[in-house]
Amino acid sequence: MKADQGGIIRIVPAQPLNPLRVLLIDDHTMVAEALAARLSAADDIWVAGRCSATDKNLLDIVTRLRPDVITIDVEPLGPATGKVLRELVAARPEAKVVVLSAESDLGLALDAARAGAAAWVAKSQGAAELEAILRGVCRGKSWYPPEFLGEVLRGLRADVTRAKEDNDALDMLSPRERDVLRGMMEGKHGRQIAQELMISTDTVRTHIRNIFAKLDVHNRLEAVRVARAAGLNIQEFPG
Repeated sequence: MKADQGGIIRIVPAQPLNPLRVLLIDDHTMVAEALAARLSAADDIWVAGRCSATDKNLLDIVTRLRPDVITIDVEPLGPATGKVLRELVAARPEAKVVVLSAESDLGLALDAARAGAAAWVAKSQGAAELEAILRGVCRGKSWYPPEFLGEVLRGLRADVTRAKEDNDALDMLSPRERDVLRGMMEGKHGRQIAQELMISTDTVRTHIRNIFAKLDVHNRLEAVRVARAAGLNIQEFPG
């Protein structure tokens, strides 16, 4: 409650204690500014920063701002889309990546899904729908256009099949996930792994969840068994 100059008490709606921290990555300044203004009007969304997709300090910005959601316009990236998205996911595993694009490029959408993007949103969609998608991905949901979804799912299933046929389940793990798995093989706890890799314990937990999902296991013991069967070398662990 607040009292105005006349002494009248007004009730001010409480602000969310933990708004979604959003980083907007877009090379078009006017578009980014307009989107930032629109999203900032929502009580539960905070635009933590804006930058371009080609900024040489992009990964440092992501690490410093610690966003919950990253939106990125991939048009300037072209064939490098998958590579840049993987780098974003590695820099901030806790963040959900939402791709914004005016292109209907199924190949790029599949690259985005392979890189870990939670959503692919057409720029022709409304801001209200984008807000709903941002909230949804933070609750564990994903969104891809219906016309993309079938091919994206088939592509991801084919990737899994190829990995199994190659008899190397570890191919699906990122370099950092391999580092965490090596620490698990040495019997180290999450805090020890975090200290040796110089990352947060929350990030280690995120990597472990991803390892369990990718290896189709349910606990550390099973993950270590798969790693040993695949010949993962623990000597490569940074510690």
